[in-house]
Amino acid sequence: MKLYRSRNYPTRWFAFSPETGWVMFPAERNGWGKRQPARGIDPIDIREVPVSMGLNTGLPGAPRVGDSPISLPEAA
Repeated sequence: MKLYRSRNYPTRWFAFSPETGWVMFPAERNGWGKRQPARGIDPIDIREVPVSMGLNTGLPGAPRVGDSPISLPEAA
């Protein structure tokens, strides 16, 4: 999965994988669940970004707050 941003659509994420093709989804918590096919994407207007930037969007491979295997120490 590759993640992209567009300066023309700052409230949307764009993603591509061979399994899904091009999709777009809202840049919000669990936005991946609202994905739609993306058509007419101009490659000049999008830039690939690290998948980790899709934090809490539900994008496969993106981190979610609370998924960390590291536990915080107990308060004294």
